[in-house]
Amino acid sequence: MKVLIMGLGLHGGGLESAKHLLRQGAELTVTDLRDEQTLAPTIRQLEAACEINTKKTAIRYVLGKHEIADFKNADMVIKNPGVHPDSPFLQVAKNIETDISLFLAAMGTTIGEVRLTAVTGTKGKSSTASALHWVLTHAKKKMKDSGQAYLGGNITVSPLVFLDDLSESDDVVLELSSFQLGDLRATTGWHAARRRRDRHTAGGKMLLKPKAAVLTAIMEDHLDRYGSMENYINDKRVIYQGQDSGDLTVAGDDSWGKSFLSESKAQPLVYSSAGLPDGVCGGWFNNHDSPGFARINGAAVEIVPAQPLVPGRHQKQNLLAAGLALLGLGLPHEIVWEGIASYPGIAHRLEHFHKAKGIDFYNDSAATIPQAAAAALEALSDEGKRQVVLVTGGTDKNLDFSPLVAAAGKAKAIILLAGSGSEKLRTLLTGAHIGCHGPFDSLDKAVTAALETAAPGDCVVLSPGCASFGMFLNEFDRGNRWKEMVRRLAG
Repeated sequence: MKVLIMGLGLHGGGLESAKHLLRQGAELTVTDLRDEQTLAPTIRQLEAACEINTKKTAIRYVLGKHEIADFKNADMVIKNPGVHPDSPFLQVAKNIETDISLFLAAMGTTIGEVRLTAVTGTKGKSSTASALHWVLTHAKKKMKDSGQAYLGGNITVSPLVFLDDLSESDDVVLELSSFQLGDLRATTGWHAARRRRDRHTAGGKMLLKPKAAVLTAIMEDHLDRYGSMENYINDKRVIYQGQDSGDLTVAGDDSWGKSFLSESKAQPLVYSSAGLPDGVCGGWFNNHDSPGFARINGAAVEIVPAQPLVPGRHQKQNLLAAGLALLGLGLPHEIVWEGIASYPGIAHRLEHFHKAKGIDFYNDSAATIPQAAAAALEALSDEGKRQVVLVTGGTDKNLDFSPLVAAAGKAKAIILLAGSGSEKLRTLLTGAHIGCHGPFDSLDKAVTAALETAAPGDCVVLSPGCASFGMFLNEFDRGNRWKEMVRRLAG
């Protein structure tokens, strides 16, 4: 079988697809618009896999460009989720797959009833998916369960990494972006809505059928690609469309969440920042400082501590959504509470990584929309109890920056990174009579400006509210380079 890997990338999806298909004996061509030097770390790993592959299949590389003939001649094209569905190269492909579709197809046919939990949303999906994995791992140890818990998907771990290790007693948590969910809709003609059809297994079931589907906060995002919120949300809906009454769907009590829960065929569980009416299954907080409670076919139980280890009201909402899913999966509420209480958070999401000269430094590089940067300000300012120096800005995604401008008054100072979004933001800040420094075209300049502004007792946070394109390879590269620069300059 001739397979074309479109987008080898740096995060494992293309690499793990290539390694998986090498083991199947496929004849591989790898094509990527990036050059050999940029992709060198991934190419080295793939070549190492070739060396140990018993079939000794050589790989052909087409880098810095795509050739239309490669797409026409391939029996299967493995698509990177970042590739726009309107790509003319994809339109000539016979069959389009992704690492997620390869994993789901293999899991359903070779392993059996592995319990799958899937998470999507605009913001909070990585934190929620990580919390689910953390608590499931804790629960299996506590309850002496022989199974393992695995985490993969958009969180930069391809699930193909652990495919061969799975057994029926295991749990899998997948974080899925709208792009990844959209890729599950069809094998060809992905760009034309009228030609889309949802992916099914040989047995007629939809390829994605999670036991628990969790939808976190929905906000404007990726409108440069989708054109409208409805198009964006339609891809999110794929997460629960294969479910039935034996499954559960968890969503918020906003208008989007209500539409998800009313449409899903699974048991609906709603999470809210206020109390729920009697008879409604879900979770809530009595106020911003209260614990999180849940009620699923019984009395209310506490599942989220009043003060979890991760800061921010939005993070408490994420933990509540995770806790509801875990209760719905049958975990005892005491174990859910213990796991959530010990959950430390994850890298690039309000990550406290350094302290120097009395200043706390945070990495929130995964905040790629203005609302997320505003939430970081809210969480770290703690209603005026400490001063926050915000480093923000980057590439615009045709988003509304007004939520960030509205929150900007909470910041002691605003440092802008260079980019089209920063120019847009600076204009809005000026109109609101809020000053800023920059934009700066390098991290060392931005960190230096932040250090000149911050004082002992303050915190400095990188929370861009924008895409990372231009100055960085991606949001994770941005976060890692931020941490390196802070440690170098702050001491």
